[in-house]
Amino acid sequence: MNFSTILRALGLAAFAAAAAAPVQADSFTSSASSAGSASSASISDSISDSFGSSSNSGEEKRVAAGEYRVINVAQAPARPDATRMTLRATAAGAAREFHLDVPNRALAARPVATGELVQVSERAYGYEFAHADTRRSFFLALQDDWYRELGSRKVTI
Repeated sequence: MNFSTILRALGLAAFAAAAAAPVQADSFTSSASSAGSASSASISDSISDSFGSSSNSGEEKRVAAGEYRVINVAQAPARPDATRMTLRATAAGAAREFHLDVPNRALAARPVATGELVQVSERAYGYEFAHADTRRSFFLALQDDWYRELGSRKVTI
């Protein structure tokens, strides 16, 4: 037997062993769902205007893309597992200010402090929030219909 035949036989044996292993679909769904929930939420649950209103006449909230300064960081009202940031646009003439509620787990690797800059990018699915200095995302605010599609569902095989 040459080396290539041995490698092929080992690859087939590994494939057969993996195919015979039982699939734990519901544990995979559960872990994928909890991992995603740490860094994303729906727009309606995450963004409110500076007056605390979470609705905008029935329309999706609109946040302009750009750089925002964090002017306040506190615990989100009635949400012990979330942090509320008040963000104010830094662009000249832009007086836009809003609250962003972020799950604490999304800020575990790097918290956001008052005075820091956050980069907001509009995406097809909603908004991406990133640390301005590194452009590293820490939170996604998803359009409500996109967020509903991400809900975990039990899979039977």
